[in-house]
Amino acid sequence: MVEVTIIDHEEQPTVGIRREIRVDQMQEFFAEIFDDVIRALRDAHVDPTGAPFARYRGRPAETVDIEAGFPVAEPFAGSGELVGGMLPAGRAAEAVHVGPYETLRETYAALEAWLGEHGLHAEEEMWERYDSGPASDPDPATWRTRVVWLVSGPEKEES
Repeated sequence: MVEVTIIDHEEQPTVGIRREIRVDQMQEFFAEIFDDVIRALRDAHVDPTGAPFARYRGRPAETVDIEAGFPVAEPFAGSGELVGGMLPAGRAAEAVHVGPYETLRETYAALEAWLGEHGLHAEEEMWERYDSGPASDPDPATWRTRVVWLVSGPEKEES
């Protein structure tokens, strides 16, 4: 069972790499991007302020508009393929997925069902924060991915 909470997400400066890729390329995209971004941040003497993220603009279909990187304390100008950005402020539904990335779809399906039950509309903007994963834990069964999905609709305090 997926526990969902409604949060007020504050704007968060980020640094990442944004591409439009085929969904079947996501695994290789993630395999290279986080190392590239962390290397560029070190070269710029900037420290990440939290866990890596992947931001989706629009719902993934055959292709996905995706940005992956890290939160930072201050807005970052970016250079080359590295872009400074913001995770947007807004009302969002948040759920924590525990387990391998291959089963994330189940958490998204449960989250969408919960939103429907509570009269909320999922916007086109969502992101995942990888609180633990292959870099920190070899056991996929314990990986933690926080899913944050901007929502609109009736104000609800339910979780």
